[in-house]
Amino acid sequence: MGKIIGALNTGRPAEEIFLDFENAEPSNEEREIHSTVAAVLDKGPVILDRLFKYDGCEEFIRKAITTPGEEFEEAAWKAVLPAVDQLQEFYDFSLELEACFPKLLIALCKNEPKDSLPNQQALAKQLADVFDFVLRFDDAKMVNPAIQNDFSYYRRTLNRMKLSKKDLNIKIRDELANRMSLFFAYPTPMMKVLSETTARFLSSDNSVPRDNVTNALATMANVCQDMVAKKKFEADTTNMMCLRAMTGAIILFDHLHSQGAFVKKSPIMIKPCIHVLKSYTASPTDGLLNALRFTTIHLNDPETPNPIKQLLN
Repeated sequence: MGKIIGALNTGRPAEEIFLDFENAEPSNEEREIHSTVAAVLDKGPVILDRLFKYDGCEEFIRKAITTPGEEFEEAAWKAVLPAVDQLQEFYDFSLELEACFPKLLIALCKNEPKDSLPNQQALAKQLADVFDFVLRFDDAKMVNPAIQNDFSYYRRTLNRMKLSKKDLNIKIRDELANRMSLFFAYPTPMMKVLSETTARFLSSDNSVPRDNVTNALATMANVCQDMVAKKKFEADTTNMMCLRAMTGAIILFDHLHSQGAFVKKSPIMIKPCIHVLKSYTASPTDGLLNALRFTTIHLNDPETPNPIKQLLN
């Protein structure tokens, strides 16, 4: 197995870790957790495809608002219903991700992550796949205002229908509609799910030390940065997955660690991570740089060195 330098930036010699994202297969020990997580992740491409193709109901809603009347309102309602069903699919998938992510963390973080990640390559690949999906979903959702507009119109119309007793066959009612509204109101809803799920898991489960989780995230970020910087993979799709995994690991680390990802003594090699995003040219990385700018919480802290802030300005 090849070796790639990429580990915690502690001043000591870097760990030699290679995560073979293109060929990793689950061992017998990994198989049960891998199957559980795969059952969720296998749905990811369909979810993303539907999100990318989500056009929304803007024209129907505009006519219903600007030209009040039963004809246009009924047409808008008929257009919004299947759209909202699709939005429920996105929300339901977030619940599946919420349920399986702690199982992946337990498997990778119950022991020393610098050993667990290279020794459980198929699970490490799934951790990268989770971040890859989350960053792609949130990026697409953020630039599609139709999602929130459609759901807001649905809720307003639903409230009117309740008053007129016309809501007997409505599937998505108040409680579910409220939860979905909170989910889609957040700019990066899938990353929020990961962050809140991980924080909740760490506060309720003592089997995995918090330091192990943050060390695993730091190691994942550093290894992915190194693999792209040293051109260990030729395929653009693999390199972009590495960059999304690196970015997702940084964001989640920043949310979990009290000092965040950007302080001088951070175990994440944050400057090389930013540089590799800026220098990668095979595919656009603006969305990932923006994720670091706007989805992290410690970037603008006084403790963040000015050169790091300037790199992201």
